[in-house]
Amino acid sequence: MDDQHARGSVGYLLEMGALKRGKRSGWWIAGVKDPESIAEHSFRTAVIGSVLAMLEGVDPAKVALLCTFHDTQETRVGDIPWIGRRYLTAASNEKVTADQVADAHPAVAAGIQAIVEEYETGDSPEVVVAHDADKLECMLQGLEYLEQGYRNAREWVDSTRAKLKTPSAIALADAAQDMSSAEWQRTYLR
Repeated sequence: MDDQHARGSVGYLLEMGALKRGKRSGWWIAGVKDPESIAEHSFRTAVIGSVLAMLEGVDPAKVALLCTFHDTQETRVGDIPWIGRRYLTAASNEKVTADQVADAHPAVAAGIQAIVEEYETGDSPEVVVAHDADKLECMLQGLEYLEQGYRNAREWVDSTRAKLKTPSAIALADAAQDMSSAEWQRTYLR
């Protein structure tokens, strides 16, 4: 690998670090003072995606990969909440990704662009599961915020629950409605 492509690839990796500092801004609308970061959301989405993929009988590694890269564009355009999308026109995630990886090694650029394009436009079972993972993570986060006293998170819980498609995501969402975030500690850490 030549120095220019190595530097371009590292530049992309450094840019991804901004996801650890960027907040999921939709939660501010619900009154959450210090919402989760985009990276925190993406990490749990990838884990949820892997679990859902195992339950649905599709490729967990592929789903985790799709989930990992699904919000990486937010380093450039931010996390635009659903209400903001009514007033703003942002570049497509595919276009933002192309700009992000423009100086990276060609194999890196092509690979990341393909992942993002598949997430955004694909209809494979893995893509459906990845989208459900994104919604289920939002729902779980909303339930956690409800427990912390943020009553306005209920709208996020209900609206994301209603958009789930796979039987496994629906079953996990139903189970989550009746389980506190601390229950796993009482149950599994005896």
